[in-house]
Amino acid sequence: MSGHSKWATIKRKKGAADAARGQKFTKLIKEISVAAKNGGPDPDSNAALRTAILKARSENMPKDNIDRAIKKGSGELDNAVFYELTYEGYAPGGVAIIIDTLTDNKNRTASEVRSTLTKGGGTLGTTGSVSYMFQTKGMIIYDDQKYTEEEIFEAALDHGADDVLHEDGMIEVYTAPGDFANVLESLQEAGFEEESAEIAKIADTTVELDDERTRKVLKILERLEELDDVQQVFSNLEIPDGFEDEG
Repeated sequence: MSGHSKWATIKRKKGAADAARGQKFTKLIKEISVAAKNGGPDPDSNAALRTAILKARSENMPKDNIDRAIKKGSGELDNAVFYELTYEGYAPGGVAIIIDTLTDNKNRTASEVRSTLTKGGGTLGTTGSVSYMFQTKGMIIYDDQKYTEEEIFEAALDHGADDVLHEDGMIEVYTAPGDFANVLESLQEAGFEEESAEIAKIADTTVELDDERTRKVLKILERLEELDDVQQVFSNLEIPDGFEDEG
């Protein structure tokens, strides 16, 4: 299993998803607005906007919020300028980290990301220093208490998914980035309700640490995700089987 999906499970068990819902909506609104600005307000002809809207719906964002974000991005409402920036670095134990951001202030974001990494014992790297270790994929997660692996496997592959994995209570569907929206919509129309859905950076190989160092790395990931300008954080940390987070 990818460390990224196991980290998502830990956060859900901690209740972090509910506590951070407002912050998640803020990040999704920025993503929708930027997609609308870059490719226009019509999701049928703008794949990035369509994907962002699907992600927002997966988080149960109200339609009015989505519509306002599209209008903001397309210039109908106040139109702030956001920059898409990606930072790369290392956490303790040699764990590679990729941080995707959307910001209206590049200097502020760079300073906050660097400070968060440094305080946690990590370092900020140069462009390309770790990204070669990751592949970009669509990832859709289902609860195996709701559906069987066979149900998801058959439906997902029929609709163009690349792979389906089942472990630790989750069924993970992987797609090519360009197929993500079609596969997700098709599975929704077939009646499958996902736990989460995103375009993710998945590590080719992972790093497994002892429990103490794993907790330190997870704390860095959590603090990075709490930054307002950070959209997503990915790492190649493999969380040990049976790991219990004390946070």
